[in-house]
Amino acid sequence: MLTASSESWERRLGVELGKSVVYQEANRETRVDVKESVRGQDIFIIQTIPRDVNTAIMELLIMAYALKTSCAKNIIGVIPYFPYSKQCKMRKRGSIVCKLLASMLAKAGLTHIITMDLHQKEIQGFFSFPVDNLRASPFLIQYIQEEIPDYRNAIIVAKSPSAAKRAQSYAERLRLGLAVIHGEAQCSESDMADGRHSPPSSRTTTGHTGLELPLMMAKEKPPITVVGDVGGRIAIIVDDIIDDVEDFVAAAEILKERGAYKIYIMATHGLLSAEAPRLIEESAIDEVVVTNTVPHEVQKLQCPKIKTVDVSMILAEAIRRIHNGESMAYLFRNIAVDD
Repeated sequence: MLTASSESWERRLGVELGKSVVYQEANRETRVDVKESVRGQDIFIIQTIPRDVNTAIMELLIMAYALKTSCAKNIIGVIPYFPYSKQCKMRKRGSIVCKLLASMLAKAGLTHIITMDLHQKEIQGFFSFPVDNLRASPFLIQYIQEEIPDYRNAIIVAKSPSAAKRAQSYAERLRLGLAVIHGEAQCSESDMADGRHSPPSSRTTTGHTGLELPLMMAKEKPPITVVGDVGGRIAIIVDDIIDDVEDFVAAAEILKERGAYKIYIMATHGLLSAEAPRLIEESAIDEVVVTNTVPHEVQKLQCPKIKTVDVSMILAEAIRRIHNGESMAYLFRNIAVDD
């Protein structure tokens, strides 16, 4: 049985959506009512993540726990975009929130997750149950081949060195060249401090001198450069998430200055928060292509440059295979580690 709000799943899988009601009471508490028996069944909870991320997470947790206490056999979460996936590394005195969310989902009763293009593939290790991390790259590559005229004259661009592996994978599959933007305009996650800057105590004790650590020189990014020739080419920037678009807009301007005559951005998850649609519309970017893992209908109305690629087909097939106990290998055929 499926628990969701989209009728497209009924059409693709030939099953009816489960009968349930999710609502908020006057005091903003989330309440879930399951309207039919789920005892001994495989239940798939389809939860896309809208603007209100935390409310969506609470709905998922409460729904999973309600199904668990109703004796469902397996509870599988279908979460195309996994929230808090960027918070998967320790930052100073912060926390690894993604690990916390994984533990909460397990405690609530989930036994399996289907998601797409996790921000870091190592996130799968946070879970105590199976995770199927599907890929959107075949759909985006197909879009490039079918919808971008003269794509053979294109070059794949990584907007930062940390995105070079993903860009290289696209370039090799499309038999295209590769360029990397490096310099002060990009802000790689790896450059962010993840240690603690509290200095050691200078007080000394009997028979022990103060601790003296080697001084590490501060990083200084070089002037922005483009490694690779983009002159007279179509530049295609690839990434997994496009949210705050300032970095992409800056990259597009640099590529235009270097001679690229058309600029596309390809990403799996189009969060497009805040002023993203307006900034894209006013920028040198010609087109932003994202999948429908996150709802962005309002943003498309605000910016006609935003295009959508449908990936519901592979998610529906994953649901069918898991329910029937079939191998998932077909969905990962020809998928490389860096995809």
